Amino acid sequence: MKNQTEKVLDGLKIAMEAELTGHQFYKAASKNTKDLKGKETFSRMADEEMGHFNYLRHQYQSILKNGKYDFTKKLLSSHPKSGPIFSKEIRNRIKTRHFEVSALTIGMKLEMEAAGFYRECAAKAATPAAKKFYTELAEWEQGHYDSFKNQLELLKEEYHAANHFVPM
Repeated sequence: MKNQTEKVLDGLKIAMEAELTGHQFYKAASKNTKDLKGKETFSRMADEEMGHFNYLRHQYQSILKNGKYDFTKKLLSSHPKSGPIFSKEIRNRIKTRHFEVSALTIGMKLEMEAAGFYRECAAKAATPAAKKFYTELAEWEQGHYDSFKNQLELLKEEYHAANHFVPM
């Protein structure tokens, strides 16, 4: 049976892997979208995911070395921006924006899973500081999910109509 430290380290490994996956996905999305605002947004999100990864790696190394989290290093200094992910002009080209709609959908799934994972970690946290740490990560990921969901809602009706989808 694993001790508490091993469980925490295993959880941090899972979290780091998820953040790297998000980073790679958003980097690819930034490269592949034709929308300039989308490029900027996905690039910023790739940077945020890498920041999360580096912070988690710092915590992992601190636990390995000192047996505890190092909360003297802060996660991030500002909260994720909400608002449109793509430019208003995307609506004029919505019929051919399959990649962007797919990127939103995949991004929502990644962010929802990450937020859920961090909430589970917060619920299992052994200290108030660890609970706060994981809760903050969950809130960041939830913010990303909410932004994607809002953008998808703005585009969904027009995208379905332009591509002759049956309403859901």
